[in-house]
Amino acid sequence: MFIFIALSLALCFLVQTSSPLLNILDEPVFIYSGFALAVSGIAGMMFKKKAAKLWHDVFAGSVLIAWFAYWRSLFNEDSPIFFFFPLYFVFVAAFIELFFTDQDHKTDALTLRQMQALAKHNIVQPWVIMLGVLASLGLPQHYLLYPVSVTLLLIRFALSNYLEHQ
Repeated sequence: MFIFIALSLALCFLVQTSSPLLNILDEPVFIYSGFALAVSGIAGMMFKKKAAKLWHDVFAGSVLIAWFAYWRSLFNEDSPIFFFFPLYFVFVAAFIELFFTDQDHKTDALTLRQMQALAKHNIVQPWVIMLGVLASLGLPQHYLLYPVSVTLLLIRFALSNYLEHQ
């Protein structure tokens, strides 16, 4: 999730320094391109299973840009969510990337079977969670729904990577 982490850090930096580049991100083209890339990420996730790590990263990064561009017009420009949400995403994604991906953990057979069964369940399919993240963008009055749904996406990403390397 290096693209997502880099974009989150860049947004934190831009917001903290009150950069004039923030005004460029308010353009509607970033909202529409973010949504278009997000939809392509969902489609790629559904059809190209081998590049799941890349599609998760493309989706998360594009939704982050769309979220920032769309919600910034709805909230005050100095609202703390535009600094703290991306910072939270950096910490969560970095934690998952460091401790749960590409690690050689030994898991007993029962736990591994239960994790595989959970991963096959319809409600935790990556594309379902991705649609939930997109739906959360349309509900700015429930401003905590977006970070919670992205956190679920990151947890599902960790589960997918862990099972892929077993």
